[in-house]
Amino acid sequence: MVKSPSSRMQGGNGLFYPIIGFASCFAFVYMSFGDLWISYDGETTLSFVERNGTHFMVDGRPFYFNGWNSYWMMDHAVDESTRPRIGAMLQAGAKMGLTVCRTWAFSDGGYNALQISPGRFDEKVFRALDYVIAEARQNGIRLILSLVNNLQAYGGKAQYVKWAWEEGVGLSSSNDSFFYDPSIRHYFKTYVKTVLTRRNTYTGIQYRDDPTIFAWELINEPRCITDASGDTLQDWIEEMSTFIKLIDNKHLLTVGLEGFYGPKNPKRSTVNPEFWAADLGSDFVHNSKISTVDFASVHIYPDQWSHNQDFGYQLKFVSKWMLSHIEDGDKELKKPVMFTEFGLSTKNKGFDPSQRDKFYEVILEIIYKSAKRKKSGAGTLVWQFWVEGMEEFNDDFGIVPWKRPSTYKLFTEQSCRLARIQGVLPSQKEHLKKLCSQRW
Repeated sequence: MVKSPSSRMQGGNGLFYPIIGFASCFAFVYMSFGDLWISYDGETTLSFVERNGTHFMVDGRPFYFNGWNSYWMMDHAVDESTRPRIGAMLQAGAKMGLTVCRTWAFSDGGYNALQISPGRFDEKVFRALDYVIAEARQNGIRLILSLVNNLQAYGGKAQYVKWAWEEGVGLSSSNDSFFYDPSIRHYFKTYVKTVLTRRNTYTGIQYRDDPTIFAWELINEPRCITDASGDTLQDWIEEMSTFIKLIDNKHLLTVGLEGFYGPKNPKRSTVNPEFWAADLGSDFVHNSKISTVDFASVHIYPDQWSHNQDFGYQLKFVSKWMLSHIEDGDKELKKPVMFTEFGLSTKNKGFDPSQRDKFYEVILEIIYKSAKRKKSGAGTLVWQFWVEGMEEFNDDFGIVPWKRPSTYKLFTEQSCRLARIQGVLPSQKEHLKKLCSQRW
């Protein structure tokens, strides 16, 4: 059976304990990136990211980006002993010329839950999310905030179903009832409205008015396997995306798809990794075409999705996969396409770090060429970056980027290449002077 990409996120399902040795790793990061420590007295100006056809726009010019995932930020911002990791990671990203980070804006039930039960929130955890957004703002990093998990890590749709079942209002014990149960839809809408209208205790800005937030992501990796036709998921996406737009018409919105083509799509048999991918109740084109969805999202995990573990085959799949979705963005959707997760597992047989570098290189090159040709491939977010001292929470995809010079160079060079095409954002200027051979 093909290993599911859900395995890479299960590390977030358990308790997060403070690391005794964190002080030493924090000192390392401070010495490396310490000149960026900030207070909230200063003001960092950011504009809302907008969309014009197949392009993201910032201040009237196209915006292609190089970024990363750090899903753990809100959780680690709750405890004072782990909170410094947030600033350290954001400052490190800024120093690499990165401009976008994707992270979780949910934690449903369990340890450090943002939503304790339907409509009940932990103010301490909400303040942690406030802190993450404020830190990102000060470092010129825009955030993509995901609103719920299809997987069980951090509660996910299974927790919503459990709540409904415990309250005696659930229609079914199936996790997929998250998408069609009226009570659960009401739970989720209440949660969404609370998050979008939240006033940040550090900045005083409501989330829906804060340009630090690049976009909302409806759900991480949605699948509805009980309805392979895709109708159930499509109906949910239409309802929830419309609901969000009624509350917040300033921010962009994406679904959070992995990118699989559904049973009615002709690409299902020629581009999908294997036959099973068409039977998960999602369809990349159909789900992304809705007018209330502003851009499409795609993930890239060839080693997790295919029985064929030949590395050469995986690289060929990556190119075909990405180019197919960029073509969809240009011709079918007429919207930007963002590759919001990509990774290569250290657990693969015969894994060598140089393979991961090559994997990254292929992905970054395709986006660079898309930017040069003004195509819809808008940017990438690697899964995932950590700071030192977090090894206990690492999955088999995470990296500390500055620990491997060749990897660090790949991402910093991508920042430079994209900046030469589109110009330099104010938040990048000082960092790119140090990173890039060209003077800005």
